[in-house]
Amino acid sequence: MPRTTQPSDAGEPLGQLPQEFAAIIRPELPSLVKEIGIEVTRAYPEYARLLNGPYRQALQYGVEQNIAAFAERVASPSAPTTLRDEVCRRFGRFEAYEGRSLETLQGAYRLGARVALRRAKKVGRRYNLSPTLLLSFADALFAYVDELEALSREGYLEVRAQADARSELLRRRLLHLVLSGPPLPRTALTELCEQTGWTLPELVTPVALRSPATLSPSVLDNDVLLDPADPQPLLLIPGAVDDARRRMLEAALPTVRAAVGLTVPTASAADSLRWARRVLELIDAEAIEDRALVFCADHLVTLWLLADPALTEQLAERELAPLAELTPTRRSRLVETLRVWLETRGTAAQMGRLLEVHPQTVRYRMRSLEHRLGGRLTDPEARFALEAVLRALHLRSGRPGGRGR
Repeated sequence: MPRTTQPSDAGEPLGQLPQEFAAIIRPELPSLVKEIGIEVTRAYPEYARLLNGPYRQALQYGVEQNIAAFAERVASPSAPTTLRDEVCRRFGRFEAYEGRSLETLQGAYRLGARVALRRAKKVGRRYNLSPTLLLSFADALFAYVDELEALSREGYLEVRAQADARSELLRRRLLHLVLSGPPLPRTALTELCEQTGWTLPELVTPVALRSPATLSPSVLDNDVLLDPADPQPLLLIPGAVDDARRRMLEAALPTVRAAVGLTVPTASAADSLRWARRVLELIDAEAIEDRALVFCADHLVTLWLLADPALTEQLAERELAPLAELTPTRRSRLVETLRVWLETRGTAAQMGRLLEVHPQTVRYRMRSLEHRLGGRLTDPEARFALEAVLRALHLRSGRPGGRGR
């Protein structure tokens, strides 16, 4: 359909190009194509190399098609532009394949338009064309260039999207390969590192995310590998999590709970990730305080004590066997008193404040414990086993920072 032109600088609306104008510009096209080719290759040497190589015919055809389509637009505004559109998309795809930005192609389009406008001025003097007509021509020409650029951008972004999707797939494959556990498949890792441009580090820090992981990938550093779509989403950070990396995580995970694993040699990444995921489980069990960002390094003893719940049950049954015949209430009180004593070695008054009972009650309970446990309270190994199992039971109760009666 006819194109509506924009107003000129003087404020006067520009008219549409008359269809007869096509008859004036068509004879100029062959020489104009050559002139544009000369100017473009002079300004952009990368295109000069292409025009002297195997892509010469395709590129020359594309330029001819774009220029001829403009003349056809003037002669028949409603004529289809299917062929021209595909040519422009191919130009955009080619730039993406070559690894260039669109700036060079856009510059070539605009340079071509300036050459065409310069030719139009010569033709205008030859045919005594009005200034208004030439202004309309310039307006239509640069609007046409905008169309070419938009079509080329479509092709460019199409290839970039495909490349980004492939790169993302390769990076996810690399991530899971690193986390496959020792021995690491060095040949496959080297190949994927070369394909993705990722440098295999000596140390890594896995980060376990709570699902669903809604994050901001653009905030993450380029060397961070991620798989937010995994049923157990995760990140892998090369090296340690310093202050800068921590700020990055906080910005990328504004609404996602995460557990930062230990910084370990790359071959041990799977173990560190396992510990980080265990921390998320212990947060759910209220054995570890819930925060937006939790570091495994702050909870190593908890991880160790709660590593094997079934074994903890067996150990508790054995160590606390002398209290088994008591009623549940009395047994619970003695166990809590024993735990506080083992942790503090405090006086009856100090323990009473922690347990919120009278000091005399503490003394009574301790005498009962000494009677039932005997020398186990003075034997270092037995005392260590008792303290470990009682701390594990206390953590499992969901009161990691509190004291109970």
